[in-house]
Formats: sequence, structure tokens, C-alpha cells
Amino acid sequence: MSDTRDTARPDPGALLKLAAGEGRGKLTIFLGAAPGVGKTFAMLSRAQQRKATGADIVVGLAETHGRGETARLLDGLEVLPRRKAKHSGKVYDDFDLNAALTRRPAIVIVDELAHSNDVDARHPKRYQDVAELIDAGIDVWTALNVQHLESQADLVARITGVPVRETVPDVVLQRADDIVLVDLPPAELIQRLKEGKVYLPENAMRAADQFFRLENLTALRELALRRTANQVDDQMADIWRQQALEGPWVTGERLLVCVGPDALSERVVRSASRMALGLNARWIVVALARSADPIMDADRAARLEATLLLAEQLGGEVRRVVADDFVAEIGRITRRENITQVIIGRPRRAPLVNMFRRSLPDVLAGTLDGIGVYLVSDTAGVQRKTRGFRKRSAPEWMVNLGLPLATAGGITLLGLGLSRVLVLQNLSILYLLAVLVSAILAGRFAALLTAGLSFLAYNFFFIEPVRTFTVARPHEVLALVIFVTVAVATGTLASRLREQIERARQAVRSTQSLYDFSRRLSAAYGVDGALTATTAQLNTMLGLPAVALTSEDGGTLEMRVAWPPDQALDEAAMSAARWAHDKREPAGYRTGTLPTVSYLFMPIQSGQRMAGVAGMKLGATHGPLSPDAERQVSAILEQAAIAIDRARLVRENAKAAVAQEGEKLQAALLSSLSHDLRTPLASITGAITSLRQLGDRMDADTRADLLASVEEETARLTRFVGNLFDMTRIESGLIKPRREPVDLAALISGAVDRMARSDPRLEIETSTQDAMPPALADPGLLEQVLFNIFDNARKYAGTDKPLSVYLRRDGAEAVINVTDQGNGIPAEDLEMIFEKFHRRAKGDGRPAGTGLGLSIARGFVTAMGGTIRAESPAMRKRGTRFVIRLPLAEAKAQ
Repeated sequence: MSDTRDTARPDPGALLKLAAGEGRGKLTIFLGAAPGVGKTFAMLSRAQQRKATGADIVVGLAETHGRGETARLLDGLEVLPRRKAKHSGKVYDDFDLNAALTRRPAIVIVDELAHSNDVDARHPKRYQDVAELIDAGIDVWTALNVQHLESQADLVARITGVPVRETVPDVVLQRADDIVLVDLPPAELIQRLKEGKVYLPENAMRAADQFFRLENLTALRELALRRTANQVDDQMADIWRQQALEGPWVTGERLLVCVGPDALSERVVRSASRMALGLNARWIVVALARSADPIMDADRAARLEATLLLAEQLGGEVRRVVADDFVAEIGRITRRENITQVIIGRPRRAPLVNMFRRSLPDVLAGTLDGIGVYLVSDTAGVQRKTRGFRKRSAPEWMVNLGLPLATAGGITLLGLGLSRVLVLQNLSILYLLAVLVSAILAGRFAALLTAGLSFLAYNFFFIEPVRTFTVARPHEVLALVIFVTVAVATGTLASRLREQIERARQAVRSTQSLYDFSRRLSAAYGVDGALTATTAQLNTMLGLPAVALTSEDGGTLEMRVAWPPDQALDEAAMSAARWAHDKREPAGYRTGTLPTVSYLFMPIQSGQRMAGVAGMKLGATHGPLSPDAERQVSAILEQAAIAIDRARLVRENAKAAVAQEGEKLQAALLSSLSHDLRTPLASITGAITSLRQLGDRMDADTRADLLASVEEETARLTRFVGNLFDMTRIESGLIKPRREPVDLAALISGAVDRMARSDPRLEIETSTQDAMPPALADPGLLEQVLFNIFDNARKYAGTDKPLSVYLRRDGAEAVINVTDQGNGIPAEDLEMIFEKFHRRAKGDGRPAGTGLGLSIARGFVTAMGGTIRAESPAMRKRGTRFVIRLPLAEAKAQ
């Protein structure tokens, strides 16, 4: 049997999770079953130990609650100053997030993770402050009681009879890097309470009677131990997956949770969360809806959104499903996702309803083979919340009651009038007309009410014996039953058609709105035009003031456009806008960041690129956006991001075109400059001639110095003009090199001789690999390339150390290495030295040149079909090596 240990690979998901934590701070939670077990004491004790080892640890907030032994542990620890906070008219000291971010210690202690901040704080909850510290790379130690976990809040309330007001999403605990369980037996905790070590004496007796009872503390202790065990198990599983170790686990449970807009769904989600934690299982929350369902009112839509948000906070995966057959759709999901248990709420229903119609939980229990169905029963409390009709406005009630009375009464009066002059056999047809009118104008409830009223009126006024609710003839009973059945069916279908028409109208309005917005965006010019169209569309669609902010080239975020134009943002609103831009998440009104700001800011981003931020002024009178409005706003911002990216690309292309034109102008300027430099060349040549002719009037030393100086400057100007011409030829594409077999060793020798004539002080050492075949190159261009490299080394590396040239073969290429022993070139400049007019420094005390030599060298080598690059350091942290590669002639022949 082969050994599979070598082929085992780490789990990619586990490695990605490990990589995601790089650069972030670590979260350590001291978890306890109840107040008084010693969480803060344990934190500060551990802090003293780390302080003694030299760790940079500070106390951002530590609540001692008057306990002397805990307060003494603060001695010697750095304590950050607190900020002044207000609550219910009282001023108290609270944690200062900005002070912690400014100090940036390695570790900061922030007690009471479940605490709520005041309205002036950046975040409404302290766990969000902790999240920002962790994102900033600061390790955080904090304390938490198990009762404050969101999934345990209602369970703890039932156990202890005390409601839990402060909660923390379970995902905070799940993402903790380390959990320290601070445990104390219930009997010892009760004894500490009696001794006044938990609460002050005036509060201790009340706590002992309400919360600190043996059975309550034992249950809470069990919850804390279970959560800690689950967390340790998850961490161990991550280690196994990261290191590709064979673990003893088997395939776990998978839960499917079905929810809707009813109040019972919240209990279903909390129960499913506890079950998932107990089973260490993945769980999926599905919001079920039918395509023919009526449009949800604002209250039901908001309740559904709150339920789904709660599920996400508790660690569930949220999905929305639209299907006409719930049972078939749930079965399909269970098969696709390998679901082992389905959790669904079972509301209380009237006995008569249960007799004639089976509930969805009952159908699932009899349909899903091999899958457990867990029912969460309704309670009296939930039932009272959902009992009765949904709240309607006064005009809606008037329509739903008045229209059935009017239509049924009108048809009755019409029938009574017609029956005096005509014998009517099918008067029930007229009542069906009333049902249809009510269904079309008011909906299903009005249609059913009209059918009931029509049934009574038809029976009372037109079926013998009249003016009674009795039926004398058997066939009239059958006719009455058929009438009621047809009326109910007709009213239901008509009302459903009305609702579908209304949905279609809304879809058409949304589509038309987006289409109009797309047309305006396509006609908008530049970034400002796109932002103006975006804010105008948001203002038209929502009826709210809108603003747009952008940050150009990484600068400060500034408001660019507002609609109406008279909008202004205060400092708090700008802080929320900057947060939305930097964190790429909504901020402001009723979000997790600066919720008291009247503006809701949402990022405008395309892929991974931030285009800006859009803000809508909601205020206290408007309330949060509905789910449909959020989807429309998201669609608008996505289109706006694409338009802004397009505008910026157009601007960048325009800049590139201008730069290209500038390069063409530069080439023309160089060409003109090279022509103008021929005049001083002619002057220098004439001066040399004059000096030679008048040499008898000067002493020998003066003549020699003048001649040497003029000749040197002439050679320098000649090289300058040649470089200008060569660069112009390269950029214009006029260089057409001859690619012929060249003896590189002889060519290198010629370039060395040329350099010796230019500057005899520079020593060049050459070496060649044996049996070196010829290479394909242009001899004149290649000699100029080598000369430019030698001249560059002379200027920047000096002439006191020799320059080495080594020719070798590498496969089908010839390689020429030119190495100097200068100070070298920084890594960031290795490519820049080949750019035109780039000069790093002065070399030999005179001007370093035009910065064209190496640029010309690369242009010539590239034209010959070769490559050139620079390497530094070349030897012992010094020197620069230029590597030229050219194809061999024999490789081309093959």
C-alpha cells in the first residue's frame, strides 16, 4: 500500500482563511458564564505578566466595578485617557477609540465587549470599535459573558427570567483568534456575591434573588463550556486542514432553515443557530416567497430583512428563493446541498383550518425521506403579535369594506328593479360581476368579502322563500354552492392577476427608470457629468436630497455634486463618507458606523476600484430604505461606477495622446537642435585651423593646451550630435539594421580600441569562450552600443578600476557581459537608466551627458532582434553588469 502522506495537500479554504489574517490584529476573548467570575481580573493579571516581559500593552478600558483587588492590578499599566460620553442626561467616562488608534500599542485591553456606545460615538456598539482596532493591526483583549451572545439571549432570558439588552453577534466569537475560559463553580460565585465582591452591597441582594441562583448559574456555566469547546474544536479543525493532517472528523450536519416575514421566523433563526453550534454544523437560511404573492407592506418587509440580518450575524448563509411549489423547491435544495435537517416554524392555526388544509411543516415531514424536520412551535407571545389582520391605513379599510358593500348592494338593487319587469333566470351572473370589480379595484380581501355578501343577498332576496336565509328547492342549494365556488375562484384569480399587473408595473417603472438613467449617463461628459446624473436620478427616484463625493488621484475626499445644489455636509457626515470610501461599506444613517448622521453613504465601486461615494439624506422622518429601494439604488450606483471609470479612462487616454504628441515634438526639437549644433562644430574646427596657422606667435605649451581642449570639446560635441541623430532615427523608425553573421570577438576588440582612442585612461579586460560561433547583428550599430556602454561606465564608475567584457554562448544566443566596479545602481533605477534623458548623477566632474547613450543602446539592440538589461550589484555588493543577448547565426540557419 502506498503512503499517501506525501501527496496530502492543505485545504485551500483553510489556507485562504489563514492568509486573510495576515496584517490584522488578534482578538482574544475572556469568556465567562456570568458577572463576577473574574474575567477582568484574569485579563489584568495576564497583562501584568506580559508587561514584565517587555510587551507594549495598554489599558483602553477596564471596568473594576469598585473591586479593590481588580483595581490594584492597574498599577504599573499604561491607561489611555477616556472620552466624555452622555447618556440619559448623565456624563460618564467611556472608551476613546481615536486615542487607541493614535497610540497604536501592540495590545490594548477593552473591557465589556457587549457595551453600547453613546450617540456621539463613531460606532453604536463596542464590538465594532474592537473590529476597527483589529483592522488597524492592533491586538485586542476583551471580556464577554455568554449571556450576551445573540443566539443565547432569548434562551438565557427564559432560564433566568431577566431580559438581555446588550448582545454581540455570534460571528464575533467565531472569528476570535483565542478564547480564554474564566470559570468559577456556581457555589463559589454565590459566595463571592454575598461577600460583596461582585456587586456593591445595595445591589447584591437584588441580584441574588433574580439572577444569581444556583440553577441559573449552572445552566449558564454549561453554555459557556459548550461554546468554548465548540470554538476549540473549530480551531483544531483549521490547524488540521492547514497542515494537511488526517483528522478524525466525519461529514458533519447541514441545516436548512426556512423563514418568512412572520414574527415566528426570528425564533426559528435563533433556535437554528443554537442547534448549529451544538452540532458544529453549517446552516443555510432560505427566505421563501411565491411569484404570485401580494407585494409585502413595509412592516413585513422590514421584519423579513431584520430576520435575515440576524441570521447573518449569527453565522448563517442567507438566500432568497422564489418558487410556486415550496415543497418541491425545499426538496431540491436539500438534495443539492446535502441537507440533513430542515428547521421550520409551525404557527398556531385554527382547528378548522388544520382539518381542510395541511401546513407546510406537515407536508415536509411526510415528504422528505431520510431528512429530519425540526419544528419550532409558536408561543402565545408570538401569536399575540401576529394575531388579527395586518395594520392598514384608514382609506384602505374604507375601500376594503365600502367597495364590497357598494357593489353587492348595487347589484341587489339592480336585480330587484329588473325582477319587477323581467323574469331573470341567471341573476347570479350579475353578482359575479360585482366580485370581479372588487377583485380588480381592491384585491383579494375585497373580492372574498363581496362573494360572501353576494351569497347572502342572493339567498335572501332572490331564492324562494325570499327574505329568509333558507332554501326550499334542492337544485337551488346546488346553484348556490356553485355560485359561491365560482365567485371565490373568480375573485381569487382576478385579485392575483391584479397583483401580478402591479408587480409588472413596478418592474416596468424600475426598468424605465434605469433605462432613462443609462441614457443620461451615456450623454454625460466627464466625471462631474456622471455624478450629476447619478444624484439627480437618486433625488427623482427617492424624493431625497443626494450628494456625491470623490477622491481624485488618492487625495482628500471632497463633495463634487449635490442635488438640490444647496446641500452641505458637516464634519460628522464627512467622517461617515470617508468611512464608506475607505472601508467600502455603507455608513451613516442607521448603519453600524455613525448611525446618528442624517445621510446614508454608500460606496460607488466597480470591481476593486473605488469611484466615489453617494449619500442620501434620509433623516428621522423618512426611515430606512425599503429592500426594493436598496436594490434600485445599488443598480444605479453600479451603472454610475462604470460611467465614472469610463470617463476617467477617456481622460487618461487624452493625457496619453498629449504625451505622445509631446514626444513627437521632442523628436522634432532634437532634430532641430542637432542641426544647430553643427555651427559651433564648424567654429571649433576653424579655431583649430587658426591656431595651427598662428602657432609661431604662441609658445608651445599654450598651443598644445588650446589644441587639446578644442579637440576634446569637438569630440564631445560630435558624440552629442551623433546621439541626437541616433535617437531621432530610432523614434522615427528609420533604422533598418543589417542582420549578418558577425565575429563578436573581433567586433568587441574594435570597440575597445575606439574607446582607448577616446580615453586612454580606461582599462578594459576582455575574455571569450572557446569556439564562439558568429552572431546575427549589424556591426556598426553593435559597435556603437558597446561604445555607449563603455562611455557610460567611464562616466559613472570612473577609470581607476578596469572594465571587464566577457563573451559566451547560452543555447542559441550569444551573450556579452560588460561589468564595471562602480557603486552600482539601485534596483528601482535599473529600468529607468534606459529611458531618454535620464541622468542619475555626475560622473567625472563634468556634465554627465545628455542621458541618451543607454537609451540608444537599447534601441539598436532591439532593432537587431536582441535584448539588453542591467544587473546590480554585479559583485560583492558593488558594480553594474550590462547583459546583451543576440541570436546566433547557426541557430537562424537551422
